[in-house]
Amino acid sequence: MYLTDYHTHSCCSPDSTARLEDMVRAARRAGLRELCTTDHCDLQDENGAPLGGWDWTPILDQYWRARDKGGSEVKVLLGLELGGAYTDPGRAEALVAAAPLDFVIGSIHNLSPEAGGRDFFYLDYRSEEACYTTLDDYFASMLALTRLDCYDALGHIIYPLRYMNGRAGWHITLDRYGDQLDQLLRAVIQNGKAIEVNTHGGREVEDWRPILRHYHQLGGELVTTGSDAHSPGNVGRGISQAVALLCETGFHRFAVYRKRRPEWIKL
Repeated sequence: MYLTDYHTHSCCSPDSTARLEDMVRAARRAGLRELCTTDHCDLQDENGAPLGGWDWTPILDQYWRARDKGGSEVKVLLGLELGGAYTDPGRAEALVAAAPLDFVIGSIHNLSPEAGGRDFFYLDYRSEEACYTTLDDYFASMLALTRLDCYDALGHIIYPLRYMNGRAGWHITLDRYGDQLDQLLRAVIQNGKAIEVNTHGGREVEDWRPILRHYHQLGGELVTTGSDAHSPGNVGRGISQAVALLCETGFHRFAVYRKRRPEWIKL
C-alpha cells in the first residue's frame, strides 16, 4: 500500500516543537512513501488581527537539511498550510509564490473578520446554537476560499467539529449544511482543486465517509491524505485507514503533488 502524509507540522509552526528530521524518521518507521511538511502560515492571529511579515528562511533551511533523511524510502516534499487566504488574497498569492512549494493546503482556522476573527481553538462553545452560528460563518469563509487559486487542497473541511464535539462534548453534525457542502465541493471540482482526508492523528477517519461519498458522486477525484501530525508520534496515524475508506467510497486513485501539480497514485 502506497501511504502518503500530506499534512504535518514541525517547530516552524507555533503549535509544534518537532524537528523535521525527526518527523522524517517517524515517516520511515510508519512505512510512508511520501511526507509533505505543511507548516502554518496564517494571515490572522488568534484574535483575528492581520499578521505581519513572513520569513521563509527557517522553513527552507530546515527542509534542505531534512529532505534527504528519508533516503530511498520516503520522499520529503515542501508544503504549506495557508490559513485565511481569503482575507488578503494578494498577500496570499505573494506568499506562496516566494518559495519552491510542492503543495499548499488552504485552511480556515478563524472566524471571519466580520464575526470577530477569533481562532476556533479559543472559542467558547457554550451551547449548540453557538456551535451552529460558528459553522454558519465557517462555511461562508470556506466558500470564499474556494474562489482563490493560491491553494491546492481544501484543508480539513470538518475542522471545527474537533473542538465542538471532541473538546466541548457536543454531538454536532453537518446535517443542516448539505447545501453549503454541496456548493463547496462543486467549487473545488470546478476549480481543479483537491480535498484532504485529515485523520487528526487517527481520530477522524470514519467522519469523512459521507463527505467522500458525496464528493465522488459529484465527480470529484482529487483527494490527499494527511494526519495533521504536530509530533513524530502522530506521523502517518490513520493514513492506511483513510486509504481504505477511499476505496470503500468509490475512489480508484488519490493525489500527490510535485511543484503544485497533482500526480496520481492508483489504489
